Amino acid sequence: MRRFSFLAALLAAAASSFAQPAPAPPKAARPAIAPERLTRLTQFLDRYVNENRIPGAVALVLRDGKPVYEQSFGWADREAGRKMTGDTLFRIASQTKAITSTAVMILVEEGKIGITEPVSHFIPSFDKTTVAVKDDNGIKFVPAKRRITIHDLLTHTAGISYGTEPYIAAMYEAKGLGPAAGNGWYTADKDEPVCETMERLGTLPFVAQPGEAFVYGYNTDILGCVVEKASGMKLADFVRTRITQPLGLKDTRFYIPMEERNRLAAVYASDHGAYARAPEGSKGQGHYVIGPRKSFAGGAGLTSTAHDYARFLEMIRNGGALDGVRILGPRAVKLMTTNQSGALHSKDGLGFGYGFETVDRYGASGMAAVGAFGWGGAYGTTYQVDPQSHLVVVFMMQLMPNATDVQPKFMTSVYQALVN
Repeated sequence: MRRFSFLAALLAAAASSFAQPAPAPPKAARPAIAPERLTRLTQFLDRYVNENRIPGAVALVLRDGKPVYEQSFGWADREAGRKMTGDTLFRIASQTKAITSTAVMILVEEGKIGITEPVSHFIPSFDKTTVAVKDDNGIKFVPAKRRITIHDLLTHTAGISYGTEPYIAAMYEAKGLGPAAGNGWYTADKDEPVCETMERLGTLPFVAQPGEAFVYGYNTDILGCVVEKASGMKLADFVRTRITQPLGLKDTRFYIPMEERNRLAAVYASDHGAYARAPEGSKGQGHYVIGPRKSFAGGAGLTSTAHDYARFLEMIRNGGALDGVRILGPRAVKLMTTNQSGALHSKDGLGFGYGFETVDRYGASGMAAVGAFGWGGAYGTTYQVDPQSHLVVVFMMQLMPNATDVQPKFMTSVYQALVN
């Protein structure tokens, strides 16, 4: 009996040890922000404004969702005498892509879009696409090896450019795309829904085979049409009702109401070491206030503020939810913010997920930690989310073309303020 009692006690002790929760792994050290080092950021941006390299900017840094740095510099509209302020509106161009990609992932979670689903299920002209191939005899057009998928579009690996390459530019221009669309990506002046434009795009030749190269182009504009087809709503309505309105983003819209036009920053262009006001039209000020308001460009059409966009990014950093409002599940966010394109985007430590460029090696993007992600816009806006550092960093200006190095130096100025 004693032996059985001893065995029972031994088994009970073993069971008790298994029932105990494992000790939590030690948390990674959270770098502190040195306020005195943040003054370097102010000094840097003041210098670029005072030396007339940039007209003005808004800089916003969130730490665990709270502003730790927030400053406005220079002019929103120099000729009108309007200074930059925290509520200045900006054309965010390709920063629209992250929001449209979020819209796609919402519909993926609902089973209305499949990640590997062919785009032709939503846009018939993409059923049989062609690729322009250059060889010693000139240009020839060959069939695509397979149909383009949603994954290809999310990662910019569909082979679709903006149609400005010399060997296809005339064909794109004849269809109202490429050179006929400003710098290729601009559709704010189009008097037609985006799906009509994308249907025509499907009839044009692309520049690489699906899945074989990273080619930056109309991919997310096509996805904007897919959102419309899958949801039965205009892209602007879907973005408003499913993303911006629930998050309280009142200033993130495709077009600006006439009564708020004086909040929109003017576009300037780098000019021999200084800057000059950009012209009206598709390569300058654009039609974001006065325009047909029919084309909702998922790749480059939104306007926003630094505060709004930082709040959207904080939702992503927080795994798809913010202040009790869930937009996406954590697994979908993980897909978006990890490299889904292998070495096609870069062989030197950068990847591309579903809407974001990812940092896979320390040093590949300045001082950003591995796991950081971000992108930017043609008008000079840029951002970085660094979960390891608990940071959301947003920089807004309107300079196109931009011949300065302000964005990478701005990011370095933020990171140098992190100390242990």
